[in-house]
Amino acid sequence: MGRKAPKKHKTVLVALVGGNALIKPGQKGELSEQLQNADNAMKHIAKLAKRGWKLILTYGNGPQVGNILLQQELSGKSVPEMPLYVCVAESQGQIGYMMQESLYNHLHKLGIDRPIVTLVTQVLVSRKDPAFRNPTKPIGAHYKRKPLMKRGCKYVREKEGYRRVVASPEPLRIVEEHAIRKIADDSIVVCCGGGGVPVVRGKGNRGLVGIDAVIDKDLAGQKLAELVRADVLLMLTDVDCVYVNYGKPSQRPLRRLGLSEIRKYQREGHFAPGSMEPKIEAAVRFLASAKVGRKRRAIITSFELAEKALEGRAGTVIER
Repeated sequence: MGRKAPKKHKTVLVALVGGNALIKPGQKGELSEQLQNADNAMKHIAKLAKRGWKLILTYGNGPQVGNILLQQELSGKSVPEMPLYVCVAESQGQIGYMMQESLYNHLHKLGIDRPIVTLVTQVLVSRKDPAFRNPTKPIGAHYKRKPLMKRGCKYVREKEGYRRVVASPEPLRIVEEHAIRKIADDSIVVCCGGGGVPVVRGKGNRGLVGIDAVIDKDLAGQKLAELVRADVLLMLTDVDCVYVNYGKPSQRPLRRLGLSEIRKYQREGHFAPGSMEPKIEAAVRFLASAKVGRKRRAIITSFELAEKALEGRAGTVIER
């Protein structure tokens, strides 16, 4: 059994962007639930590996980070509380382990002996990003009463109660990009989880320092795909493809289209903010960053249709 991915095959960055890939709506997030969900997802990823694709995997971590933050708060003064950016790093190890184990088992069922590496990934952002002046990204649990909320944090009122919001700055650079590119030559890399651990330059522009924020996972995945020179950005979500006029009688699927066409639909406001819009924006940025003459594809589809979508037989395929 060969360990190395064939050099002739291209690189696909697979972003698990369904929002609840490992914790489904209504689930508590128990280990058995997350392992089962990881198993269902990695079954489809293993089939891509069998076809020889060089794979780099990213994923969302919203429910897991929310649970970690709640565990921190419930522990009271028993153990030291960690900042948000450390909780993001903790979730990367937690989710990475579950994905590694499930993918390893599925690869070996297919007779594939390829290493899988989880990498704690830092993403550089700017201290001057306007998002720090206006935090809008909701995280963690809902609170029914204001006295339960932590001092110094900003909260917004939602239907379920008060919820903490933090900054969501633009990803500028993936700190470990060169390591990821090298590891991906003969291993499957699991990285940049939850948009990555946000870091800024230290005083005097020296070193790196963690900062409390949540980076949009779609845009971080796009930045990573760009920096590692991926050929395909494959975003796996809860729907089979992208639709215009979604939820209306005139709803229509988008199958195969170019960069200018998807930009047109984007300007017309067909994609919901916080849902499909970030994925479309990630696709647009990824394709627009390609050098003249280089072909790239961005694909949005479901886990079950990943293989067919890479062959151009399913999902929404956007090309340049």
